[in-house]
Amino acid sequence: MGLQLPVAHALGPSSLAGSAFEAEVSEISISQNEINLALRNLRAWMKDEKVSKNLATQLDSAFIRKEPFGLVLILSPWNYPLNLSLGPLVGALAAGNCVVLKPSEISKSTEKVLAERPRPPEAPPIRGPAPGVSRPLSRAAPTVLVDVQETEPVMQEEIFGPILPIVNVRSLGQAIDFINRREKPLALSQVVKRVLAQTSSGGFCGNDGFMHLTLASLPFGGVGSSGMGNYHGKFSFDTFSHHRACLLRPPGLEKIYAIRYPPHTPRNLRVLLMAMETRSCSCTLL
Repeated sequence: MGLQLPVAHALGPSSLAGSAFEAEVSEISISQNEINLALRNLRAWMKDEKVSKNLATQLDSAFIRKEPFGLVLILSPWNYPLNLSLGPLVGALAAGNCVVLKPSEISKSTEKVLAERPRPPEAPPIRGPAPGVSRPLSRAAPTVLVDVQETEPVMQEEIFGPILPIVNVRSLGQAIDFINRREKPLALSQVVKRVLAQTSSGGFCGNDGFMHLTLASLPFGGVGSSGMGNYHGKFSFDTFSHHRACLLRPPGLEKIYAIRYPPHTPRNLRVLLMAMETRSCSCTLL
């Protein structure tokens, strides 16, 4: 049946509670899907990944082996406390790591829920939140800041709260220049094709700000100061795995490979460089 999320208690104090509908969509459902996807596909994710070879390695076995890093620290923010805790946690554990999880100090009830023992697989599935289960929101009221200048403090770091600064620009081109001369944002949207082609960000969602998060087939993560690496589904497993380069050479072929050793000649160099070219080859060294 798979692991069921322990959501029988409130994820946040009632004074911080948002919509239970939103919590189900953006927190519980996405997290549950991450768990189920890993349980279904982990065996395939763990398999050695064969890679192409050059002429010099045609008789060898070349592959990438996925191994755990060992110990992983996950620091999750408060704005999606369950999703942004369990998303990377699933991938890190699936990759075989030991994980230290530090939820946000703002979402204390979520921390309490995550510290409880998970529901056993034989327990009936949870079809929706218990009354009061919702996503914690900031205590500050939604605020729109107008005529904001680029040098003001609110423009110096990412905002994880209900604050929307508005910067006036004269054209789309000026807006794109503004984006490109600053640190890369976590996500972009609107004026889709041109913005997508002329800017860079951790993720991109045209004409929407959320739905790309629901796809485990798309990586979620930042770039530059927004953070490096990504997760969701197999991307989580790969992010928390060491991709070990492996080449296994059969014994008894040292005479074939002796072209690498002195005395060095121009002919041997040409042959070796040709054999080392990066290309898929079905030839056999003679």
